[in-house]
Amino acid sequence: MSGAVAAWVAVAAACAAAAALVVALLAWRALRHARAAQQVLLGGGKADLVEFAVSLQARIDDLHRAVDEVAAGLVRVDRRVDGAVSKTSIVRYDAFAGAGQQSASVALLDAGRSGIVLSAIQGRDYARIYMKELDRGRAPVALSPEELEAVERAMAR
Repeated sequence: MSGAVAAWVAVAAACAAAAALVVALLAWRALRHARAAQQVLLGGGKADLVEFAVSLQARIDDLHRAVDEVAAGLVRVDRRVDGAVSKTSIVRYDAFAGAGQQSASVALLDAGRSGIVLSAIQGRDYARIYMKELDRGRAPVALSPEELEAVERAMAR
């Protein structure tokens, strides 16, 4: 091989080495940026991204379980509230001419129109109290117009 060819081979090898060095520096810089981004994701910890993703999935699963427990608790509370006396009304009226509005009917109902209607009929020389049960809006004994009004007012609230 002649000296001129050897010089060209040496120059080409030096250019290839310089290009390889530039590629290596660029790869090292990209790796440094990737590691910095990984540190941001991991919060400075030593775990790798796979471990971090697995821990995130476990936390998400825990959150799903907690949400399911809260939802089940709300269903239980809804059932209890629906069965509680939440609809009330009082209707005052004059059962007998001249007695004044001393008589009254009180409706105490839950959300399903179940409960009781209490009526106190006041006369001049006596008082009577009647109680009628309602089951989903139906009473085994007929309701008076005032008792019906008390039920309707209670359910309108």
